[in-house]
Amino acid sequence: MKNNLVFIGIFLLITLILTGCLKQEKNMGPTQNLSLADKKVVLVIAFQGFQDQEYNQTRKVLEDQGAKITVASWSTGMAQGKFGSSVKVDKSIEEINAADFEAIVFVGGPGAADYFGNKTAHRLAQEAVAQNKVLAAICIAPAILAKAGVLKGKKATVWSAPFDRGSVEILKTEGAEYLDQPVVVDGKIVTANGPSAAEEFGRAIVEALVR
Repeated sequence: MKNNLVFIGIFLLITLILTGCLKQEKNMGPTQNLSLADKKVVLVIAFQGFQDQEYNQTRKVLEDQGAKITVASWSTGMAQGKFGSSVKVDKSIEEINAADFEAIVFVGGPGAADYFGNKTAHRLAQEAVAQNKVLAAICIAPAILAKAGVLKGKKATVWSAPFDRGSVEILKTEGAEYLDQPVVVDGKIVTANGPSAAEEFGRAIVEALVR
């Protein structure tokens, strides 16, 4: 009888320990159990020359958490990525109002440079900040935010290379505090420096949306 009680006690103790470990493991990871089921996100891409990996990985992270994605560009139809991806554009950027979305995300790639002086893109970034929405940009796209005047006094990152620091200079000229980091979050503004940071960028957007 005594041996049976000892055995039962040991069994219960092991069960409690394992249950605790499983619960701890379940909570690991920055985006686990974060639901974006009621969140609408617009991904703004270049119609020609968006960065495929940045678009695909960012979208996957957001959709995996339940976000509803709308794709916008300066034209409707099938947009073409730098490395051959084709993406259906749902709306032209002129049709997009920040009030209809919880996050505005600008995807990079060489074609994103066409938005540097685009007044509609600037208006969208400004609306996002004014309405306390999440505003995000990756690769060279943070320069769009800088040109829109929304990075003054904000920490941010952007794509750069030893032979090309043009985007960094745009951020600095427009009053941003440039940080040489893969992903930078300042309030509800999320920036990232290129395709290798796309997954982390997506997770940072998720976290900003649920804060």
